[in-house]
Amino acid sequence: MPNGNGTRMIYRKTPESAAMLANVRRATAITAVLNRLTFDDADEIRSLFSDLIGKVVDESFLLIPPFYTVCGVDISVGRNVFVNQNCTFHDLGGLDIADDVMIGPNVSIITTGHPLEPSQRRAAVVARPIIIGRNVWIAAGATIIGGVTVGENSVVAAGAVVTKDVPANTLVGGNPARVIRPIGG
Repeated sequence: MPNGNGTRMIYRKTPESAAMLANVRRATAITAVLNRLTFDDADEIRSLFSDLIGKVVDESFLLIPPFYTVCGVDISVGRNVFVNQNCTFHDLGGLDIADDVMIGPNVSIITTGHPLEPSQRRAAVVARPIIIGRNVWIAAGATIIGGVTVGENSVVAAGAVVTKDVPANTLVGGNPARVIRPIGG
């Protein structure tokens, strides 16, 4: 059930959790095939990725396997998007990637978590959307947590852990990520 900020709670043993598990099985099967491909298999990678997300990706989309996701159907990508190898997208909360985005190797974009209360941790999954604006560069090893919007033209520095919105035209870094400085557009 989504609330005003897009957060959804998915409780165990519900029709919604059954659908989530079916999507996990489906995504795991597709990514197993995708991850056997090489850089030279770009057309087949685009085709499998399109199947994974349920939407045709633009011919400018480039992904270098391996790639991991838990659902796939909640990912949306624009044109001229590059995803480097060994990235993980936990997309159950919704992941919107705009045009001209570059995502470095070993990046984790995680829209899901669990309740903080110990008695509730295994009872539910908390899903929050992530929006990556146009012309963003997410550098190697960065992690972006659910509920975050990364503003257009921004750069997320290598190894940063983004837990709050990133303003447009800024460089952020650190753990937790903080604005380092504005950057030109």
